[in-house]
Amino acid sequence: MKRFEGKNVLVTGAGRGIGRAVAVAFAKEGANVVINYAGREESALETLALCREAGGDGICVKADVSNEEECKMLFDKAKEAFGDISVLVNNAGITRDKLLIGMTEADFMSVMEVNLKGTFLCTRLAVKDMMKKRYGRIINLSSIVGVHGNAGQSNYSASKAGVIGFTKSVAKEFASRNITVNAIAPGMIETDMTDAIPENMYEAMLNQIPLKRIGKPEDIANGVLFLASDDASYITGQVITIDGGLQG
Repeated sequence: MKRFEGKNVLVTGAGRGIGRAVAVAFAKEGANVVINYAGREESALETLALCREAGGDGICVKADVSNEEECKMLFDKAKEAFGDISVLVNNAGITRDKLLIGMTEADFMSVMEVNLKGTFLCTRLAVKDMMKKRYGRIINLSSIVGVHGNAGQSNYSASKAGVIGFTKSVAKEFASRNITVNAIAPGMIETDMTDAIPENMYEAMLNQIPLKRIGKPEDIANGVLFLASDDASYITGQVITIDGGLQG
């Protein structure tokens, strides 16, 4: 039997990149996957097609996770399609990179709204049903810049550091209900953002990674599946760094 046969999984920001890899990985293990996206419907539908090819079922739901009403709608549609959510993956995130001196309040707050507030809103909705069933798995996507910081990303770093603190606190609140809450902090992963990095900068960054390769979205998806599985039932409140050894 597949590890997530019959389980209902919601992945935010699943239209591409890490979110897509996570959605497809769960589908391969038999899950029903709710694919959340905020912008490009075509990309979300591509993720859905890949999930179905992999042997799972799914739906696409457009919703801005920073908006409380849209989050409620997202969970309502998930329930209508499959029932209560067993696994929530808070992956949706944006960047507005600038040095602090040139960063506007809008640059700062838009990142905090999606990356941190969105994680809060979705988690709060998910735990209500998880508490009743006395079972749940929540995996939040942080980042190594939330641990170590990075010039030009004070807003993003603050949001991802906030995700870590949020994860550790919520894990303590719901452990008695058999709900585990963990975070993954990816390093440099092959996505649309890394594709845009100039070659000389790319090589310099690569040289800092002991494993001498850029991570793939599937590397993060494997970590998410482990934390959502029964093999990780005694792990909660932790931050798993997946970065090829970059953190030193």
